[in-house]
Amino acid sequence: MTATSRTVPASAEPGGTRLRADALLNRERIAGAAREAFVRFGPDVPLDEIARDAEVGNATLYRHFPDRDALVRHVVLSVTERIADRAEGLAAEPDPFGALSRFVFDAAEERIGALCPLLSDHIDPDDQAIRGARERLETAAAHLMKRARQAGSLRPDVGLGDLLLALSQLARPLPGTRCPEIRGFVHRHLQIFLDGLRAPAGTELSGTPATLDGLRSSACRRR
Repeated sequence: MTATSRTVPASAEPGGTRLRADALLNRERIAGAAREAFVRFGPDVPLDEIARDAEVGNATLYRHFPDRDALVRHVVLSVTERIADRAEGLAAEPDPFGALSRFVFDAAEERIGALCPLLSDHIDPDDQAIRGARERLETAAAHLMKRARQAGSLRPDVGLGDLLLALSQLARPLPGTRCPEIRGFVHRHLQIFLDGLRAPAGTELSGTPATLDGLRSSACRRR
């Protein structure tokens, strides 16, 4: 696999200036609080609530992220890159289906399946850093599926689109719910889903495997 070029490291401001350790800690606390707030309350959650959850002042939040779109971009980019790194790191695991399962649970823990569809309207579709991170993630995930399929442990009639679509649907809180225990149910239902991916398949699936191009085409037609 060939990784695309990376964006500015998390330890630096967008202009390239390295952050002190305390400033870096504040930046990542803000990003972590924003990730959870976006998932629970949507992309329009007040930024002062995010600052409060991160236990920083509003001025600190705006010093790192001058507006909502800058914060959204950082959250999506950092989450996507962490999961891409994790997927690439699992590529040589001796148990291919175990590696695929760990990727699914790690991705759910990062909330990526809920974040990206939720925040898509706040992201520039031509943002090269985000596009590069997404392509790294998709390539690494496809490789994990290919290894599991070649090992005979992944059913042959599912595609990468099936995996990522299910991850998005299962990792997203139900509308109108703010139950903190929902994440426990996410892991439970992801395990049920993974058991359904194992070969040999118990039933025959209708239709054809979902592809990412097909999903994106359908999303464009709905707009």
